[in-house]
Amino acid sequence: MTGQTIFALASAPGRAGIAVLRVSGPDAGMALQQLTGRVLPEARQASRRRLVDPATQEVLDEALVLWFPAPHSFTGEDVAELHLHGSRAVIDGVSGALADLPGVRLAEPGEFTRRAFLAGKLDLTEVEGLADLIDAETSAQRRLALRQMDGALSGLYEGWRQRLMGCLAHMEAAIDFPDEELPDDLISGVAAKTQSLRAEMAAHLADGRRGEILRDGFRIAIIGAPNAGKSSLLNWLARREAAIVSETAGTTRDVIEVHLDLGGYPVVLADTAGLRDTTDSIEAEGIRRARRWAEAADLQLLVIDSTRPEPAEAEGSARVLRVWNKVDLYMQGHTEKTAPMNAIPVSVGTGQGLPELLATLSDIVGKALSIGVAPVLTRERHRRAIEESVSALDRFLDAGMVDLAAEDLRVAMRALGRIKGRVDVEDLLDVIFRDFCLGK
Repeated sequence: MTGQTIFALASAPGRAGIAVLRVSGPDAGMALQQLTGRVLPEARQASRRRLVDPATQEVLDEALVLWFPAPHSFTGEDVAELHLHGSRAVIDGVSGALADLPGVRLAEPGEFTRRAFLAGKLDLTEVEGLADLIDAETSAQRRLALRQMDGALSGLYEGWRQRLMGCLAHMEAAIDFPDEELPDDLISGVAAKTQSLRAEMAAHLADGRRGEILRDGFRIAIIGAPNAGKSSLLNWLARREAAIVSETAGTTRDVIEVHLDLGGYPVVLADTAGLRDTTDSIEAEGIRRARRWAEAADLQLLVIDSTRPEPAEAEGSARVLRVWNKVDLYMQGHTEKTAPMNAIPVSVGTGQGLPELLATLSDIVGKALSIGVAPVLTRERHRRAIEESVSALDRFLDAGMVDLAAEDLRVAMRALGRIKGRVDVEDLLDVIFRDFCLGK
């Protein structure tokens, strides 16, 4: 794969009308010289060049070009960047000219990042951070992705792996070199270090899945009886007509999802079918989906019509925030307190109480997704690998035979190595001989 030179659009035209086309591989320099008819520019310095189709000598664009010789580039290969005027005609013309050059082809999806990984420029956690940064929709998601792309998670997991490697090296030394003068407390020292490391991993796992929720969005289900005002509340929070509002009960038949930026945090808000007994098979299916969505939500907004507060129950064990809606209509015939102690009084029709509800939601989401300074798990793949490593360490601490205990340490170390995409047994040999200088 890496023997070929590839190209792709690295950045689509923005408001300034500039598109970036990137070329990577052994023939990237040749391709740039063919397009410009000139020698390569100075490394990492922008240069204005006229781009010409080598086959027809037709002028394609006046562009800024940059040259990044290997290994100091994103992919570790020779890389050329062409900053083009972003019209479709220019992009197609330059792309066509590149595709006609021998040894140059259009890149496959993700191939540039794959080459960066294979060249050791990024590990898998940093690759995932880059993908999250590209997809980030809120400031909190951007910050999380940047920290991961900058190596926060990678550094944490590599630190754990290195400590496990040191423990394993000591165990291997005790097994393979019993006649050498090794410390008497070697095995007990390894056990103490492993116990400490196991505790750190367990604490990392007990994070309430904050990083994963932050990546995918905090899920809020709006539930309640028909005509309680759920769709109207969704539209107010979304600032658009996302759901149909009607006085006819059962109008909402399916789950309607809206993505929001709430105080910089991503939220997936869902309007659901009104919860009631029904003989309508379509409405019944909508209610089944509503219950399933609500049960998996991180928060349920239980909307209650204050003019006819029918009993409504929350779904599952998710946190519930009760909303006492239509208080403006309620107050027309009542003078006593307008809402139960555990509910927020609002009127979607007049706007009463809605800013307070929004502030409460922002506070709940912010507290749930605040990640502090320590790196957090962002993917189920990471979680499964660390859980496997913790299980292996538990077996190690209970093992009675040194050989079996050493194998459990190997399993734990390999599990951590898979997160980053690298497992190198040569590192273990380096630690053994560095620490004990065996075989002098």
